Amino acid sequence: MEEPEEVMWQGRFITAKRRGKWEYVGRARGIKAAVILAIEDGHVLLVEQYRVPLGANCIELPAGLIGDHDDGEDALISAARELEEETGYRASKFDVVGEYFSSPGMVSESFTLVRASGLARISDGGGVEGENIIVHRIAITDLPAFVQVKRAEGCVVDVKLLMLPGMVL
Repeated sequence: MEEPEEVMWQGRFITAKRRGKWEYVGRARGIKAAVILAIEDGHVLLVEQYRVPLGANCIELPAGLIGDHDDGEDALISAARELEEETGYRASKFDVVGEYFSSPGMVSESFTLVRASGLARISDGGGVEGENIIVHRIAITDLPAFVQVKRAEGCVVDVKLLMLPGMVL
């Protein structure tokens, strides 16, 4: 029989929990995330932004929270909003690829991976005030070299980039 879950601490967005001896964190209030895979014409859209827990800029796929402002928000609506806010691109089509877990031994958070297609640039992107997101449109063939250069600059890399063509451990 599984032991009951105990909430040790809860903030606005994060909850620290314990089940028996196992400690882990999750999103508060059932909030999930949408991660957007926008690959088209041999290019992928990536974002670079400062991540406080890492103390560094991180190269990652565009993403955002589902339901942080609107309970019951649909993953595709969130993905469309976040893609435009972060990258300045609008997609004509979104498809859910599936639900995934990034670090299941420590975090209960899941994310919905969404493929975006029919991309059109409508603005500069950059996120909402204070996010300071840098948008990168990178040729898939240049991706390994791009990541190497960004690492040399001190950036860290989100593990989800490993699913992109040409990326290796």
